[in-house]
Amino acid sequence: MKKHLVFIINPKSGVDRQKEIKAAINDRLDHSTYSHEIIYTEYAKHGIVLAEKAAKDGAYAVVAVGGDGSINDIVTGLQGTNTVLAIIPKGSGNGMARTMKIPLSVPEAIEVINKGKEVKIDVAYANAQVFISNAGVAFDALISKKFAKSVRRGLAMYSWLVTRHMWTYKEWDWDITIDGKLVTEKAFIVNVANGQQFGYNFKIAPMASYTDGWLDVIIIRKFPKILGGAIVLRAISGTIAGSFFVKHYRAKEVVVTNPGLRLMQTDGDAHVCSDKINFRVEQGAQKVLVP
Repeated sequence: MKKHLVFIINPKSGVDRQKEIKAAINDRLDHSTYSHEIIYTEYAKHGIVLAEKAAKDGAYAVVAVGGDGSINDIVTGLQGTNTVLAIIPKGSGNGMARTMKIPLSVPEAIEVINKGKEVKIDVAYANAQVFISNAGVAFDALISKKFAKSVRRGLAMYSWLVTRHMWTYKEWDWDITIDGKLVTEKAFIVNVANGQQFGYNFKIAPMASYTDGWLDVIIIRKFPKILGGAIVLRAISGTIAGSFFVKHYRAKEVVVTNPGLRLMQTDGDAHVCSDKINFRVEQGAQKVLVP
């Protein structure tokens, strides 16, 4: 009996991209092993509903065709099931796909599915919100919100937003409880990571592992803005934790509080939140097809 795959695609990806994906599936998928169907999302977070239904209907795997936000929706819908996650990276930054070494080429990503190598990855939570890459409450949350509203996508726009807002961003005072120990910092970024990067090879937590059962907490303290470029270069080179302005912790549970906190990002999607966020991790909660 063939294993059934459900490909979930955001139609906003464009007609040409949809044709490319369908052609690659027809040409490269191992049809002797897999049956498949393609479903398109119709509204925000529809991927959660579609993934839940696919799992209930007995799909072997749901294939997230998109970026970290699309993957987040699918993982959210698959929680508590045995259905496997597969990924065809078609987002802007593709942070989690890059962390997992999943090729950005559609045909090569399909070959990963054909090989059928499963690993169990950790799933993290910010209060009740699932994330598998990273979550943040400071500057990265602001940029996620601005990027979501931008008509243009890609690295150039992302870099422009970072450069534009970095100079005017005012750092906040944070209470961060890491496995019961209180840390207070005036911070530019407070990021809780399960994966290694935001995307575009900007490695906010290059030491992170998505299978070790730990969260990596990266705090970028207030720094002279003229040194912003140096911190970016460290992130790209994977040495950000070596900066004088960066603190790194590993934890099972993290609590972040600030009375003015109203915005956070999970896997690059910005949304409103409370003034207290509890982060935790469940080891090996999701099966994923990887190279």
